[in-house]
Amino acid sequence: MKSKGEIEAAVCKVISLFEQEYMGRGPKDIRTYLLGDLLVIRMQGVLTAAEQHLVKTLPVEKGRDLLKQVRTQLIETARPILEKLILDITGCPAKSFHHDISTTTGEEVILFSLDGEPECREVKR
Repeated sequence: MKSKGEIEAAVCKVISLFEQEYMGRGPKDIRTYLLGDLLVIRMQGVLTAAEQHLVKTLPVEKGRDLLKQVRTQLIETARPILEKLILDITGCPAKSFHHDISTTTGEEVILFSLDGEPECREVKR
């Protein structure tokens, strides 16, 4: 059985690899927070150079909306892969999945609502 920190670290590792392989660029920083039955993944620096250029050259709303639509479609297409990765690590299937990205800060957030709380061992200090 894994500790809460080991689950969070394992999620960071697989999501970072997923971002590199599937999206073409890994995050500069990634943090995962297991909060009961919620798994929150927060990534910094995920926008590719092409995405940054797109956002800067188009009118603000058009560039933002286009980037969010493309990212949402890519993430939704990969949803079964992501859910399997999370199930393998936590032992809990995902009930729901939420995603958003900021075109201003380059921060991306993925949230999984799990079907129960993952079993974690206590860490003795």
